[in-house]
Amino acid sequence: MFDIGVNLTSTQFAKDREQVVRRAREAGLTGMLITGTNALESQQAQSLAQRHPDFCWSTAGIHPHHASEWSADTASTLRRLAESPQVVAIGECGLDFNRNFSAHNQQEYAFDAQLALAAELQMPVFLHCRDAHERFMAVLKPWLPHLPGAVVHCFTGTAEELAECLASGLSVGITGWVCDERRGMQLRELLPQIPVERLLLETDAPYLLPRDMRPRPTSRRNEPCFLPHIVQQVALWRGEEAAWLAQQTADNSRRLFRL
Repeated sequence: MFDIGVNLTSTQFAKDREQVVRRAREAGLTGMLITGTNALESQQAQSLAQRHPDFCWSTAGIHPHHASEWSADTASTLRRLAESPQVVAIGECGLDFNRNFSAHNQQEYAFDAQLALAAELQMPVFLHCRDAHERFMAVLKPWLPHLPGAVVHCFTGTAEELAECLASGLSVGITGWVCDERRGMQLRELLPQIPVERLLLETDAPYLLPRDMRPRPTSRRNEPCFLPHIVQQVALWRGEEAAWLAQQTADNSRRLFRL
């Protein structure tokens, strides 16, 4: 099992980051990708990954919430981080028109700049899209022929959006969102439409704790050690064997990020 989305730099992990990694290993994970969401956290993610060689890697990028922070210095920081062996993708980058912490034009500018950097460095991209699919694809598509790979992290879109992502050659990251009976049912029904070779799994910890875990965890904080539950549920809803799916999705992760 490989968790492609862990926000290990979050302050929610401030007191027990090492124990979180240990519990992930004990739960059977063979690797995890630590998400970089701004310049500082991308540096922190790389440093954390460096502490756990051959188990943790990281991304370097500017989340759309932080797009207003984009500058020449930011670009230089990402370029420098990308030279380290721990950093295996550019991102988290993309568009988020749900919360609009940065203006749309700022988001599109930072997204396009990071796609250009990834194309130049020949690195895969770790993508974010929320309530912005049309503009997201418009910015992304011209770059796809020049990128070695891309994954739409924490996909929560519609059937039509999934079809366009797949037709464009993107991999799809699925989280415990599908375990939420309030808002994940539509996505749950779409799971069989994702070709297994394009499917990646993630917790997005500390967010999106699966709501159907029994017994319920005492904390609302999600952890990578809960990835086996997501694997089990996704396999059930896809009609596949969990151990097989765990291996397939881990292989997909290592192939995309060239590990």
